[in-house]
Amino acid sequence: MRMTGNTIFITGGTSGIGRALAEAFHARGNTVIVAGRRKALLDDIAAKTPGIHGVELDIADPQDIERVAGELVRDHPTLNVLINNAGIMPFDDAGGVIDDAVARRIVDTNLLGPIRLTSALIGHLKRQPRATIIHNTSILAYLPLAATAVYSATKAALHSYALSQRFMLRDTTVTVQEIAPPWVDTDLIKKSGDPRAMPLDLFIEKTMAGLATEAPEVIVDEIRALRDNPGSGEHQLVDDFNASLVANPIPV
Repeated sequence: MRMTGNTIFITGGTSGIGRALAEAFHARGNTVIVAGRRKALLDDIAAKTPGIHGVELDIADPQDIERVAGELVRDHPTLNVLINNAGIMPFDDAGGVIDDAVARRIVDTNLLGPIRLTSALIGHLKRQPRATIIHNTSILAYLPLAATAVYSATKAALHSYALSQRFMLRDTTVTVQEIAPPWVDTDLIKKSGDPRAMPLDLFIEKTMAGLATEAPEVIVDEIRALRDNPGSGEHQLVDDFNASLVANPIPV
């Protein structure tokens, strides 16, 4: 994608990867609008990084998505980059009872939110000379974490959606890129300094370099071997991965 001169909308942009992407794109001379549910966090990023705009949005609410999409088109007519970053990651137990309300919230936020928001903005994006949609999935789209079964499933579904969307937009001015982070040391799980987690600044540095290419999928080298999972050996890979985390749990 083009890395300067864009008008960029980032969901879940008040913390973690979303905020770091917002700051990195802003530093490169782009107009950046971030969305989040908590006004205090929106005010904080606007105060600490003057020039970044904040918009309140509940990505799980279809009516709120329509409202914000209309405001974006009206107030930022040059909008040409959408980064679907917002996501939640509650732990669950696929071997037991999963709370239906929690599962629906995960699906609405992580999967239907990006689908609905992209749908609401796609007509506008197609009218831009050059536009990009970026979906933030996860390495867990390919290597599910058993303790976050619903989250992992939504990321796998969003990856599938991105593949289809990229093909359907092949003859337009809109390109689709996907970033698939590893475990990054943010508050999505618990910012703990765990040595198994990739430092946020390093992840952003490598991801920005990848986005500057036309690569449809941007992954860091640290997880390339996991991304290239062994096909018919997938079940053993997933079992071994999850067994290693049982032996050395993720801090929560």
